[in-house]
Amino acid sequence: MNLILKGDVSGSVEALEDALLQLDIGAEVDLRVIHRGVGAITKNDVTLASASTAVIIGFNVKPEPQTAIFAEHEGVEVKFYTVIYKAIEEIEASLKGLLKPEFEEAVLGNAEVRDIFKSSKFGNIAGCIVSDGNIKRNAKVRTMRAGVVIGENLSIESLRRFKDDATEVREGYECGIGLGSFKDLQVGDVIQAYEIREKKRA
Repeated sequence: MNLILKGDVSGSVEALEDALLQLDIGAEVDLRVIHRGVGAITKNDVTLASASTAVIIGFNVKPEPQTAIFAEHEGVEVKFYTVIYKAIEEIEASLKGLLKPEFEEAVLGNAEVRDIFKSSKFGNIAGCIVSDGNIKRNAKVRTMRAGVVIGENLSIESLRRFKDDATEVREGYECGIGLGSFKDLQVGDVIQAYEIREKKRA
């Protein structure tokens, strides 16, 4: 992200620049101050911002009306602040918005296979008891045998409580789980349900 900093006094501009350059966003996003100055935001500032895809930060200064119209016409973003920490907070949030999203896995629950049934409609059905958490229909699952992953990125195509379809089965309850064409199931295997969530940045 390229920035142009303008302020009412040089001390404010320097303090803002120092604070911005100390932001720790990560190697993915590059923050550069390409120009700094004291006084009102000018057409020259807007022209430079347009050419370098920069955002203009005005600290206690604003552009003249004609300059503001010119900035809008050029598609240049101009932000105004009177408090340094507000500027830092907003710019940091903008920079984090430029980062690629990070994802993490969240385990929803585990079910232990107690029996295997054959179904003409759903293939092999694992008779299970949910040992912790919950198992949701359409969740992503993996199967594990003695801690070793046997099947990965599978989908629950059938989830039943006795003869009734279920959308979710909680800890301590029995259920029948069908994994479609995946047939490598044995008594004692664990079916682990999980989902992939976007990770919140600190």
